[in-house]
Amino acid sequence: MKAFLALEDGTVFTGRSFGAIGEQWGEVVFNTGMTGYQEILTDPSYCGQIVVMTYPLIGNYGINREDCEAQKSFIRGFVVKEACHCPSNWRAGYRIDNFLAREGVTGVSGVDTRALTRYLRSCGTMRGVIAAGTVDTEKLVEKARTCPHLSGQKLVADVAVNEPYTIDGSGHRVVLIDLGSKQNIIRKLKERDCTVIVAPPDITPEHIAQLSPDGVLISNGPGDPQDVPVTINTVRKILGKYPLFGICLGNQVLALALGAKTYKMKFGHRGANHPVKDLRTGRVYITSHNHGFSVDGESLKGIDVDITHINLNDNTVEGIRHKYLPLFAVQYHPEASPGPRDSDYIFDEFMDMMRGEEK
Repeated sequence: MKAFLALEDGTVFTGRSFGAIGEQWGEVVFNTGMTGYQEILTDPSYCGQIVVMTYPLIGNYGINREDCEAQKSFIRGFVVKEACHCPSNWRAGYRIDNFLAREGVTGVSGVDTRALTRYLRSCGTMRGVIAAGTVDTEKLVEKARTCPHLSGQKLVADVAVNEPYTIDGSGHRVVLIDLGSKQNIIRKLKERDCTVIVAPPDITPEHIAQLSPDGVLISNGPGDPQDVPVTINTVRKILGKYPLFGICLGNQVLALALGAKTYKMKFGHRGANHPVKDLRTGRVYITSHNHGFSVDGESLKGIDVDITHINLNDNTVEGIRHKYLPLFAVQYHPEASPGPRDSDYIFDEFMDMMRGEEK
């Protein structure tokens, strides 16, 4: 069956349908990772987006039951060059097309995804509609032009928990403000024996105080950071009261709470091959990314914050640390494993901060 990806500028890509049969709209973005498609498909940060995989062969090691980053997939569509229907891996539980069908995600294969990636790099991310079957492509283009922009959507509410729950441990008590947290963040905290209290994005400062945390972690998540004003206000009110650590969207939320600004990037950072330099040590790490917004470095001037990390591809801000308060954040994903454990030290720094041993 034919399938289509129609962009708001009138460009239409044609391929073959796999996964669920249907129609969906979203922001069209690309990911340059050669592996990790299962984690991408289950990363809540992709809520509201149609994901294009630059690497040509997807699905070759199947889908397993252990590596999902959430209980379900939140992406709107999936575009690949070649979808492998005969995976080869002893851990594989099912094929990628079975997974997409189960999750209700429409996929398109047979697309020149590298050409599509180059197009998005040139023109920037844009709205699109993905559809399978006999459709009028002109109507798909019109739908793409009229569907909502990513900013302004309440995507965090679609992926975050509604009520707190606790994962017991024997070490520090960490409140994880869930904006769409990946499971591997919890795994990294559990490796360090933390008790993790997963809290909804609208948790109040008073409720946090009742939980008596040793530290607060603000997670990754989808969409525009300015679309979570309640979380930003809560973080602003707890500055200096607990050690604070932000990841990805959490980094942007912390920056906004401190009075900085954020902006939408042309095509964002999504992949497992982004070089990030730790300005404190001079060491460069190859890191995992998934974000379309960034902290405005100029807006940090006049705030008691040091830029600790930068992206060597475009010099964007990748990490901040307060000069006086126990507070730091990174834009990339230290819980992901392109290294595979090169960035684990970020979690160890959070442990040191909670122990009062910050260097």
